[in-house]
Amino acid sequence: MPTINLEWIQKLHRDQKMRGYSQEAVTDTILRRMPDYVSHLCPQFGRTHVNFQRVPIVDTSNPFIARDIPTADESMVVIRFANPKGIDFQYLINILHGAMMTRPNTLVVPGGKMGLAMQMIFTPMVLRLMDHKRRA
Repeated sequence: MPTINLEWIQKLHRDQKMRGYSQEAVTDTILRRMPDYVSHLCPQFGRTHVNFQRVPIVDTSNPFIARDIPTADESMVVIRFANPKGIDFQYLINILHGAMMTRPNTLVVPGGKMGLAMQMIFTPMVLRLMDHKRRA
């Protein structure tokens, strides 16, 4: 569960350092919200056209003792396309140094390349939407 542990690490750090909450209070909030996370948030990931998931590549096995939030350079980003038709994966692999395909609809990029990956993926999509609007 490295990705959910990453979310918990980020929440624990933010709520304790910026909001002054105790670890116990943050843990209680996480546990109280878990049913909603499972019932409402997780199903939404199956409905997205493109899903970005940052996965730490450092030990996050116990989010309650983590001293630091894993950085982008300590992560990989898994990008899943619901419908990969029209996506130029070879171009993305060439432009996003360190990127690789792990499934026919899944690209993995180094965490530090997430912003560039978003730009390279979403810019053509937005331009197509604008073109369709102009033509309508």
